[in-house]
Amino acid sequence: MSLVTLDAARLASREGNRSALARLALVMLAGLLVLSVGISLFTGASGVSARDAALIWLGLAGPDAADQARTLVIINDIRLPRTVLAIMVGAGLAIAGVVMQGMFRNPLADPGLVGVSAGAGLGAVLFIVLGGTVLAPVSLVLGIYAIPIAAFAGGALTTIVLYRVATHGGRTEIATMLLAGIAIGALSGAVTGVLVYLANDVQLRDLTFWGLGSLAGANWTKVLASAPFMAGGIVASLALWRGLNALTLGEASAHHMGVDVQRLKSLAIGAVAALVGAAVAVSGGIGFVGIVVPHLLRILIGPDHRYLLPASGLLGASFLLCADAVSRIVVAPAELPIGIVTASVGGPFFLYILLRRRNDLAW
Repeated sequence: MSLVTLDAARLASREGNRSALARLALVMLAGLLVLSVGISLFTGASGVSARDAALIWLGLAGPDAADQARTLVIINDIRLPRTVLAIMVGAGLAIAGVVMQGMFRNPLADPGLVGVSAGAGLGAVLFIVLGGTVLAPVSLVLGIYAIPIAAFAGGALTTIVLYRVATHGGRTEIATMLLAGIAIGALSGAVTGVLVYLANDVQLRDLTFWGLGSLAGANWTKVLASAPFMAGGIVASLALWRGLNALTLGEASAHHMGVDVQRLKSLAIGAVAALVGAAVAVSGGIGFVGIVVPHLLRILIGPDHRYLLPASGLLGASFLLCADAVSRIVVAPAELPIGIVTASVGGPFFLYILLRRRNDLAW
């Protein structure tokens, strides 16, 4: 057997072992998600337990109808939509992080770095502050989809401006796009600040908690409003795995492999805009999910996007469910904004990544 054949066999064996590990990880992450859903549904200041809910659902509860009604309202109308929303937002932010990192070929890339989050936030704040006055006719037409559509439009508009600035001669320079994203994100933040200044006291309080990130206002209306954007963004992202794998070898190599790099970037940015826009619209500023989750999984299962994308969705959902449970418990009966919890975990983790990669990041 020639050395070339032997090396090929070893490579195939190594890839097979990594694929088997990735499939096992997906099963384990699915189990973790089920466990996290249980924690989310039956954790809170009200004292409603899994046993109480199970007895009511099975028709074995006591005769106290008022107590049963209270339990069902807490589970079905408060905790269940919050759990569903946490799954959607956590999975969406984690998958958006994977797509951005694959496109930039850098594990430190995040939707916030290219201004998508800031642009989406500006669109949402615009309707929160002006939706009852200047933009009232538009709000009436769009109904419950007004803020998600505004957030998606803000992220998409930011993307269009980025491409016009960063694309020259049919090619998009990643470094230029990152720098342009920082500048446009700062400009979006400035306009958001003006809108916050114009807000009344009630809006200002809402914007303060919204900016820190929270799922406290979760309801079925928010779930229905954000679900189309989340579903479309997740499906589109999962379909990009082959192109993202090719892009890890560089744009030139991906082009020679038959990948339409510009089209891939456009689809990736569109998917990220939908995911981040919907997440920002319903939960505010929740950071670090798109950095922490994909980086942990790359260490565990490797960089193959065929497995990394769905695995990140599962772990991102579980991570946000657990973070939300902590936010409800740590200062009960009050709630800590979930963005503070994720930042407490993600901030030190991000510094750890920087310290590990500081030689690679040197200019």
